[in-house]
Amino acid sequence: MSCGFSDFDFILGQWRVRHRQLKRPLAHCTSWQEFVGRSEARKILGGFGVMDENVLFEPRGTYRCASLRTFDVATDCWSVWWYDGRTPARLEPPVTGKFDDGIGVFLGECTIEGAPARVRYLWNRQDDAPRCEQAFSLNNGQTWETNWTMEFRRVC
Repeated sequence: MSCGFSDFDFILGQWRVRHRQLKRPLAHCTSWQEFVGRSEARKILGGFGVMDENVLFEPRGTYRCASLRTFDVATDCWSVWWYDGRTPARLEPPVTGKFDDGIGVFLGECTIEGAPARVRYLWNRQDDAPRCEQAFSLNNGQTWETNWTMEFRRVC
């Protein structure tokens, strides 16, 4: 059951993040890279938004990114935008969704190497060890390939 605008309260604060990322998504690749990162999230917009800033220490180089989450009371859904510091002027359409029994499902459209695709984020809401995974689909969600997992550990 959704608890509305407080759905993302579990992610507030500072985190160490363990990233596991498929090296080549949607290419039948089974090789993963692992790296760490930091994340800090805070409420904005009087509680109807959550913003986080991230530093990812990826093997190819460190970069910064941010996400912006906003809650729509009329639909009881969240919209989530991802900003990549390597391409800050490019903004993908948001993923949208909600939480049910501690699991958040967020869906959207994206482009992978020029091809239209679906993207899905699954959030497992846990106070001290939340987990998020990203998956892509080229067949409108009939099958999904998980390509990125993030495990959060609270710093403070």
